[in-house]
Amino acid sequence: MVQEIVQQLINGLVLGSTYALIGLGLTVIYGILGIVNWAHGELYMLGAFAGLFLAVHLHLPFLVALVGSMAIMALFGMAMERLVFRPLRGAHEMNMIIGTLGISIFLMNGAFAVFSPNPLRFPTRFSTAYLNFLGVSMTVQRLLVFVVTVVLVAGFSYVIKRTTLGKAMRACEQNLNAARLMGIDVNRIFRITCAIGAALAAAAGTLVGPIFLVSPAMGLLVIAKVFAVVILGGMGNVAGAIWAAFILGLTESVTAGFISSDYKDAVTFIILIAVLIYRPEGLFGRNPLQRA
Repeated sequence: MVQEIVQQLINGLVLGSTYALIGLGLTVIYGILGIVNWAHGELYMLGAFAGLFLAVHLHLPFLVALVGSMAIMALFGMAMERLVFRPLRGAHEMNMIIGTLGISIFLMNGAFAVFSPNPLRFPTRFSTAYLNFLGVSMTVQRLLVFVVTVVLVAGFSYVIKRTTLGKAMRACEQNLNAARLMGIDVNRIFRITCAIGAALAAAAGTLVGPIFLVSPAMGLLVIAKVFAVVILGGMGNVAGAIWAAFILGLTESVTAGFISSDYKDAVTFIILIAVLIYRPEGLFGRNPLQRA
């Protein structure tokens, strides 16, 4: 019984780490740009393919491939901001939603054409190395997902709280017009924000790819859960999104392990509906970005 509980907790932490990385990027983009990016799942998917290409085809060490995929997708995020988000800035909210949905469809179908619909294996040396903990065997890859997530979240928190860039991002989140009047280059902050969001999604895709399979549709499978995380945490609330990600991951894992995997998605959305009814601002309200 103890072993089974530990196993489900480990699975929940891995799942929650994935949701946290993707949800953190999505929340930051919404908090600063005011954009609900429906194409964020495809950034996660493209990051997984970038990591697979660097690690498997170029034979780079996995951690180097992880950093490389984050760098590639950071550039991609900056290009998306310049080509899609900036022209739509100031337009009606529905125009932005349609624009990001269009990018999502374009990227997913482009991935189908380039990579084929068949899921691909992403083997690494970490996915075949095992650790034993309280009688439970787990791969080093699963541990790596949690450890890297903690490092990235801590690094992001440091940037937001302690650096000049972080102060500028907080200023843009609180009052965009005032930030512009104070001489902050708003376009630069927007580019950097999109780069950070895309890089975090790429990190999640590269870390999870060796555990599951990599496919063009993998973004669709996770984006609904990530939006649930963002809503549960409070739209624009970075700290809330992180806590909600782990709560959701653990809830899904425990439900699948002790009740049935058929109900894990239902439980997630029952919780979401209950929160929307009784606490529509989210479980953690909506705090300023600096409280992350």
